[in-house]
Amino acid sequence: MKNIVILISGSGSNMAAIVKTAQREGWQDKFGARVAAVISNKASAGGLVFAREHGIATEVLEHQAFASREAFDAALVQIIDRFDAPEQPTLVVLAGFMRILTPAFVGRYAGRLLNIHPSLLPAFAGLHTYQRALDAGCKVVGATVHLVTAELDHGPILAQAAVPVLPGDTADRLAGRVLTQEHLIYPRAIADLLQKR
Repeated sequence: MKNIVILISGSGSNMAAIVKTAQREGWQDKFGARVAAVISNKASAGGLVFAREHGIATEVLEHQAFASREAFDAALVQIIDRFDAPEQPTLVVLAGFMRILTPAFVGRYAGRLLNIHPSLLPAFAGLHTYQRALDAGCKVVGATVHLVTAELDHGPILAQAAVPVLPGDTADRLAGRVLTQEHLIYPRAIADLLQKR
């Protein structure tokens, strides 16, 4: 079984979209894959409730309990690796996980660590993407699924979706419209990756 471990910090809407798609499309039968666990760095993350309701193992690892980023990431590795098998390496999916990961963590899961970013990378890496796009006069914004590398928001692109900027758009309006596209392209990118493994 190919295990998928999803990391969240909040409501987990992308995680929920992945879980629903995996169930609807029968990833277990089609790819021999399942969402095995959802891990959050915040006990208050709403996505944990959804995961539990869908029979998925959950873990909370509060980052404030650790003296350094390295110590937190080392503890996170131990949890993830419970779902790792030598011949079926775990796919680690960042879905609104609001932590910058250390190079050691990224290196450990190289080629199987995914993220979704709310811009058409390489444009607007980092934070406040919608406001920055509006300030720059962009006519199109979007989302990008990419493999995670040591350089923030610069890994190989797996999927993108474009969303037009409409008259009177605000950062919040754009965020809502882009999120609906994220819910479509993230599960699709994961399925494509599973199909190739």
